[in-house]
Amino acid sequence: MEFIDFESLQQRQHEISHDFQAQKPFKYVVFDGFFKQNAAEVIHQNYPVIEDGVWDGTTYINQKNKFQKSKFENGSVMQRVFDELNSSAFLRWLEAVTGIRETLIADEELFGGGLHQSVKGAFLNVHVDFNMHPKTNFHRRLNVLIYMNKDWKDEYEGHLELWDFSNNNKKQLAKYAPIYNRCVIFETNEISYHGHPSPLQTPPSVSRKSLAVYYFSEHRPESEVTIDHNTKFVNTEGVNGFIKRMKSGAKAFFERLGLQ
Repeated sequence: MEFIDFESLQQRQHEISHDFQAQKPFKYVVFDGFFKQNAAEVIHQNYPVIEDGVWDGTTYINQKNKFQKSKFENGSVMQRVFDELNSSAFLRWLEAVTGIRETLIADEELFGGGLHQSVKGAFLNVHVDFNMHPKTNFHRRLNVLIYMNKDWKDEYEGHLELWDFSNNNKKQLAKYAPIYNRCVIFETNEISYHGHPSPLQTPPSVSRKSLAVYYFSEHRPESEVTIDHNTKFVNTEGVNGFIKRMKSGAKAFFERLGLQ
């Protein structure tokens, strides 16, 4: 089974590329129908629950109730999906859409990526990502996120927010619901601020599910080169954001002590 709808992506390539290139101060694009319809259903049915297998659910001051999984059995549905997302065919399509001149490189280890699943109360504060792969020292260039949430309601929160902090700005550029089979592609650079800071308000039976894949290059334009840094977070919620960080910091502290 082929999961990515390559035929549709090729047909929409010019439109998607135009939308991507038109965005400022950093480039991004959002579109629906990334996976083939029947393949998306297979992925949704095989998306593991948090109780199944090994997930990393560590709490941090800027992240809570988010679980990540990047190891899958050979031949499994999820491994085959990520193999396609890391395939040369998809990388060449990304290069054509984004106009990145350097050859994109996949990360088969899915460092920081893979499956992301969040439950009630989860948030990920607005941030720019780490800019260098910790093992290869390749430059991080693109994020691709595909959401797999059927019947998502606005009151659940969990929207992806894109922010502009360039030139002393502090404004939200866009806000997207994480709906089923929706794809987001955006540059990874020093101004590509993003996150979902509003805590999830989902019922116990509903989680926020996504697939995350990051792409790298051996070099990047000289104007974009900066020193190696980890993820950098910002507070977009004022006093509420400060209180939220204090609570998650306390939770993280007690987790480290083994009291939770």
